[in-house]
Amino acid sequence: MKKALADPTQLKPINKKDGLLQVIVETPAGCRNKFAYDPEQRIFTLKKILPAGMVFPWDFGFLPQTIAPDGDPIDVLLLMDEPAFPGISVLSRLIGVIEGEQIEGKKKTRNDRLIAVAQASHQYARIRRVNDLSDRWLKELQDFFVNYHQLEGKKYQLLGCKGARTAMDLIRKAHRAA
Repeated sequence: MKKALADPTQLKPINKKDGLLQVIVETPAGCRNKFAYDPEQRIFTLKKILPAGMVFPWDFGFLPQTIAPDGDPIDVLLLMDEPAFPGISVLSRLIGVIEGEQIEGKKKTRNDRLIAVAQASHQYARIRRVNDLSDRWLKELQDFFVNYHQLEGKKYQLLGCKGARTAMDLIRKAHRAA
């Protein structure tokens, strides 16, 4: 089989030297298009388009060599100054996790999102813990996820926000599951 792009799912999830996450961006901030990496084809594909007036408020990506309870690599919400591009690796500092659950009919699935800050960021450089984010920011984030899942006929419930220690435990579990 001819190789297309390098497979980002095979990259190391954490840089051992400095402990930074290696986040692979799928969907840039400000974009209506939802992109996802297709490991079978080894390319990023368009998964869906959000309705007019709705965009992804932050960059979204995944942590390689992990499998979350929803069967995909663990999701990462990435805070940085400017939108990135699909497929870009961004070294990032883990600050916490948004714990959430999506409900489709009678089926409940955990769908947590790690929160990380791009190491090169100026705008978010002072954000070190999830508690450094305002209550208003967290409310806007919750509203986004509720509306985003509602488009797919699912319900999303925010269970809470936890710190980097809880987030690192989730990474370890997701890495073992991969």
